[in-house]
Amino acid sequence: MTVTWEELGWERLADGVGRVRLPGWDCTVGLVAGAGAALMVDAGSSLAEGARLRARARELTGGDVTHLALTHPHFDHVLGAAAFDGAEILAAEGARTVLGDARGRAELREDAVRQGLDAAAAEEAVSALPAPGREVRGRLALPLGGGREAVLAELGAAHSTHDLAVLVPVPGGRPVVFCGDLVEESGEPQAGPDAAPSRWPAALDRLLALGGEDARYVPGHGAVVDAAFVRAQRDALAARFGVSR
Repeated sequence: MTVTWEELGWERLADGVGRVRLPGWDCTVGLVAGAGAALMVDAGSSLAEGARLRARARELTGGDVTHLALTHPHFDHVLGAAAFDGAEILAAEGARTVLGDARGRAELREDAVRQGLDAAAAEEAVSALPAPGREVRGRLALPLGGGREAVLAELGAAHSTHDLAVLVPVPGGRPVVFCGDLVEESGEPQAGPDAAPSRWPAALDRLLALGGEDARYVPGHGAVVDAAFVRAQRDALAARFGVSR
């Protein structure tokens, strides 16, 4: 019997494309199914969460996750990555300096525990955390089989030091853009110590150019939004950080 996205608590966004909002930090994880390949967007906040996501993806696609795209190097989006053994891990150019560096890993661990993740779970995940196997500079078209592809776009420093978005074209339908925390719907966008506030509005301009007016934009936290929401958030961030066009 075929299981549906909704039966597993996922939101179906297009044929073979969906996402789930995880408990705890309301972090979004996306899934894009092709023919014989599957891309997961972000990995959850712990090895146990990553393992659950991998199992759900297998139920939904009938196969294993072959590619894992990390939208930015924050603990709630990356600490489940080691659960995806065998998957190619992709991130924005320069992300290895955070995910593969001892200092960057220590900061991930400290932030995770500070935000409420169990210290043992944080240590386990950080100790096993793999560095990205491929870094994206500019844009990368990733074929997933059956005529499906995802376009990974490096958007520079904005919410974090290394932000990546994922565009999924949908023939005859609205494109889907996984935004990471460049866009947040369930609260005000968070600008931590690794943010580049002066560059964030321009990154959202590039995000809008990537997806276009008709796209469905999937925030890192919160409900799916449209281009008007992204544009309004861009303007709010520009005012908040004193950035002019």
